[in-house]
This record gives sequence, structure tokens and C-alpha cells, in this order.
Amino acid sequence: MSLSFTQLLSAFELDENINALTNFGYGVERETLRVLPQGKLSDKRHYRALGSSLTHPNITTDYAEPLLEFITPVSHSPEQTITQLEDIQKFTLSEINDELLWPMSMPCFVDCEDSIELAYYGESNIGKMKSVYRQGLKNRYGSMMQVIAGIHFNFSFSQDFWLKFQSFENNELPLQDYISDKYFALLRNYKRFCWLIPYLYGSSPALCPSFLKGKNTNLPFKKSPKGYVYLEYATSLRMSDLGYTNSEQSSLHICYNNLEGYVAGVQEAINLSSDKFAKIGVKVDGKYQQLNANVLQIENELYAPVRPKQVAKSGEKPSQALLNRGVEYVEVRALDVNPFSPTGIELQQVLFLEVFLAYCALKPSEELDCDQQNTLQRNMDEIVVRGRDPQLRLNDCGVEKSVQEWGVSIFEDMAYVAQLLDKANGVDKYFKALTIEKEKILNPNLTPSAILLDYLNNQDGSLTQLALENAHKFKDDLQSRDYQFFNYEYFKEQAQLSFQQQKQIEESDVLSFDDFLKEYFTK
Repeated sequence: MSLSFTQLLSAFELDENINALTNFGYGVERETLRVLPQGKLSDKRHYRALGSSLTHPNITTDYAEPLLEFITPVSHSPEQTITQLEDIQKFTLSEINDELLWPMSMPCFVDCEDSIELAYYGESNIGKMKSVYRQGLKNRYGSMMQVIAGIHFNFSFSQDFWLKFQSFENNELPLQDYISDKYFALLRNYKRFCWLIPYLYGSSPALCPSFLKGKNTNLPFKKSPKGYVYLEYATSLRMSDLGYTNSEQSSLHICYNNLEGYVAGVQEAINLSSDKFAKIGVKVDGKYQQLNANVLQIENELYAPVRPKQVAKSGEKPSQALLNRGVEYVEVRALDVNPFSPTGIELQQVLFLEVFLAYCALKPSEELDCDQQNTLQRNMDEIVVRGRDPQLRLNDCGVEKSVQEWGVSIFEDMAYVAQLLDKANGVDKYFKALTIEKEKILNPNLTPSAILLDYLNNQDGSLTQLALENAHKFKDDLQSRDYQFFNYEYFKEQAQLSFQQQKQIEESDVLSFDDFLKEYFTK
């Protein structure tokens, strides 16, 4: 028995149920480039003091050696998540000499793509596989796309939340099956409404012109007085065709209606050959150029604004983990790095995202066919390149609506969720956070993308200078504060342990790399 949005709100508001709206899980993965004080990409390898990028639980690298990734453990407090991120960055800044953390999504000035060194993870088979995967990304899309940074926000509801939800609906499925179904309902609503995220938080409306070297684009770029290229109404060029997209993936039909359909779509993509990528070759003159010539080398290559997730065990593929144990949490991937925040994401954003994801879970969610998914993707595509255009109209179930018209109606619904979360937690922060974000719907000039373009065009500003000023300020602020969750000794110990773990992995390999890959892809 499915309940309406209003019925669910009323059920959760009862005294015996409202505590189920607490104890949610939070985590952040923050990417950032190491840069030199003058704003160029660092040419130094991953600092040994930061530990092994293969095995350290909190500090690793993404595509390239200078592209750091900070990972917080699961927390049940938004404030604690931000504190953990501050501690991780404080330690990192203490160990990288005079280098800075680039506070923007789009990269700093890069002379040549060949100067971007691929991340190295040691000599184990799994370490080599990670490096070959990145070699494949370089050959497929170029290195420049891979040094774009983003924020991934991980979120889960408590088991008590799902138990209450299931009891309200008198549903008799096994609990984990029910939870997975409900997370997929959330994902469908996320797809319906996720255009809000780049509109509210998109912070990459402009680029250093070095990023466009050798790129063909039909986007109508303009130039700022200092020579930066921008789109007048853009919000997040990181999420546009210039950033995390893959034209080969446009032919994929990955369904978000249920777990089995989603996994089947992902696994089909992993085994779907690509004529375009086959031209690169796999092992050329004895050296791997990519893991395979399929549309996706591995599942991580699927570029999506959100993913259903389950923690994978050693040797287990993400889709296998989902099939074996169901959905554990969702990973929001549509966030630009916030250039005005020391951690790339601020508490205000986390509070809004919590309200937004709870709304997506509580709002009834019909299944989506391919045409509907394509329509929702077009909404997203329009928002990232012209989200503040007053002439823009989005498609809501066949009805054209302005950003303001549709946005205000969504915020009216979310207000009920925010008030409920405030009541459950004995605070008033959720409704306050929502009120602040709603102002951006009513006034596009309050969005970070508009603020950045005003700085470039009306204040004769330099994007590089702004980034460096903020990077220096953030470094000073973080280094002047005390550790709050971790401490210096913890990070030194984890660095040492991570090298021991890497060595154990390397010594335990019994297969050649060729045989390891064969076994991995035939499992």
C-alpha cells in the first residue's frame, strides 16, 4: 500500500515515529589539485608523508598524482563530517611544503596535457590495474578532463527509518529488498529534481583558456576582460560536454526502476564493445593502453550524477556488491567544489542535501521509461550551460516551467520535510538552510555562478588570483586551528600502516598481471 507524500509526513510526525528521522549517515569525498604558489599544477609525486594512495583510508589520489582525494569516514552528524574534512586537509597542508589546494572544480593553468602524470599505486596487480584504467581514460578522453575536481556526498537513512517506512506501507518484502526498492525510488526522484543542485551550487561558469586547447566545442563562449572564457548563464561547465561526459555512453540504457535492471544495464555496458575505443588497442607493443575496448573499462567509468552504492569486499565489483547485499547508501556526484569554502563544501550545503534527499525518498516516485530519463537528462544539460537564463524552460512531465516556477513548488514541498527534520533533531537549522537556498531560486544573482561571473566581468577579476587568494586564506585558517576529530599522530600512524598494507598486497600476488586481468573480467 503506497502512501501519499502528506500521509507519510503525518505518519513520521507522530511521537512514536519521529526519532526515525535521526541518525542518518554522512560522508564526503573531496577532490582537489595540488598547485604551486603561482597557480600552476604541481609536478611533484604524491608525498610519502601522506601515506600509500592505494590503501590509506582518508587520503588518496584520483586520476593524476597531483589530484588528491580526501575521504571522511561515515558520520552521523553533518557538523562532524565537515570537521573530519577540515582535519584531513589540515594534516595534508602541513606535509606538502608550500603547495596549495586548488579551491575550484575546473583546473588551474596547465601548459600541456602530457605534463599531467598518471596516479601510481605501486606494483601489485590491483595497483597496476588502477593505473592502466587511468591510462585508458587518458587515451579515451584526454588528461585535461580528468583533472577536473568535484565533491561526492554519500548519504544513508537509518534502518529504523526504513522499518517505520515499511510498516506504514504494510509491505512484506524482505527488509533489504524493500530498502533497495526505496533507494531506487529516491534515485528516480533525484533524477527528476537534480537540476536544482548545479543551479544552486554550480561554481564553474568560466574556464582558464588553457583548458580548451585542442577541444572542439560549439558552446558560445565569451571572454572576460582578463581573458577567461565563460558562458553568460552557465552554472557548472564541469557537468557539461566539456567535463564529465562520455558520448559513447549516450547509447546506454541504464534503468533506475529496480536493482536488478540497473545492475543488468551496468554489466551490459561493461561487456559492450566500442569500435571507437578498439582503435586505441588494448596491449600495444607490450604495454597496456586501456583495460579493454568496451564502452566502460570498469563500472567506475559510468559518468552519472548519482549512484546507488554498497561497500564492496576485496575483489568484488560494485555491481556484485549491490546484487549480493542491496543498496546501502547513495552517492551524489553533481556537486562542484565550492570555491568559497575551505573544505569545498560547507555545512549549509550538507543540510540542504539532507532535506533534498529525504524529500526524494518521501515523495511518490513513478517508474521512468527511457524517453522520460532522456527528458530529465536534457533538463540537466540545459541547467549546466544556461541555468540562469530567464528564457529557459524545463520539462516537468510534459509541462514547460521556468526555473523559478518549478523551483518554488519543489521548495514548498521540501519545507515540510525541513520542519520535520528540525522537530526530530530538536533544532531549527534545516528550515533555515532551505530558506537561504530558496532565495537563489527567486534571485539568480545570488548563485555562486553569478557571483563569479560578476567578479570576472564587472570587477575586472582574475579567476586564478581569486583561487590563489582563497587557497592561501584557507591554508592559513586550517593550519591555525586545532585538530577536532583526528590528530596529527593518527595521520602519521595511518600513513605507516598504509605502506605496510600495500606491501602485503604486493607480496600476496600469485598471478601475472595478464592472468589477473583475465580472471577479474571473467568472474
